[in-house]
Amino acid sequence: MKISRDLLVDLYYRMVRIRRVQLRIESEYHLDEMKTPVHLCIGQEAVAVGVCAQLNKKDYISSNHRGHGHYLAKGGDLKGLIAELYCRETGCSKGRGGSMHLVDVAVGHMGSSSIVGGGIPIATGLGLSIKMNRSGQVSAVFFSDGAADEGVFYESINFAVLKCLPVLFVYENNQYSVCSHISKRQRGKNIFHAIGGELMLTDWVDGNDVLEVYRAAGEAVTSIRDGRGPAFIECHTYRMRGHAGAGPDLHLGYRDEEEILHWERQCPVDLLKKKIITGGYADAQDLLDIEKAIDHEIDEAFQYARNSPLPKKQDIGRYLFRE
Repeated sequence: MKISRDLLVDLYYRMVRIRRVQLRIESEYHLDEMKTPVHLCIGQEAVAVGVCAQLNKKDYISSNHRGHGHYLAKGGDLKGLIAELYCRETGCSKGRGGSMHLVDVAVGHMGSSSIVGGGIPIATGLGLSIKMNRSGQVSAVFFSDGAADEGVFYESINFAVLKCLPVLFVYENNQYSVCSHISKRQRGKNIFHAIGGELMLTDWVDGNDVLEVYRAAGEAVTSIRDGRGPAFIECHTYRMRGHAGAGPDLHLGYRDEEEILHWERQCPVDLLKKKIITGGYADAQDLLDIEKAIDHEIDEAFQYARNSPLPKKQDIGRYLFRE
């Protein structure tokens, strides 16, 4: 797979942007100004970036509670994301959704769901809509370990295969469902590779290698656009922080420091940075300039959020579904 300098640098920018936004949220969260639960995706940036780099603006994605990276990778507005965490009217969900219910239909982000596995049937339904309208789009859904245990996951894949729908199922295997390790809930290395390749393209990749994710997503998206039905990618990655909130969770006792350090040595951002520098695509100063520009952008987003108005009391009932 031929990779240009521009693509490598763009992937690096996207990944660092997501990582530094998460770190900034973590550092600010203790101030209790963000009146919403947060689920950080530190360590999983390569999956969102690698997949969304193969999608276009009109393609759809559906996300989950750990969805900040998906939102930004699909082109979501950084200021709108941070304002949403502060529950401001200028947030991407008008301050009504918080961290777990991000939406921006203008860039094809059709919404995050706090329901475990909730985005999977939504993405499948979007795929049915695409096929009926013959619009040529792709519907991608990101989900993780807990969702892979849900019956709706298998029902949705069966329906997508049956109807040959343009859906890309992206399984972010980050090893844990809250505090329960994948080995306690699934037998074997892969969860869904029993299906024949003639029915659905499937792949297993190192989810910390953005180039591997990008390659697999490219093959899957091409297959889907060619009318060959749904595709499935399992991305092996790791959630470096706790299930929810900010900071380390070693005190909970379900994993040890050695395990976390092992995965930190496989940091997706560091791996890409090393490839860029050793390959001569850019030097350390080039990447430092990118990082500084990102930090400035994040500063502006947090200032924007804090200065934005809260929803008006009389408008609290707006945007609700009523029969």
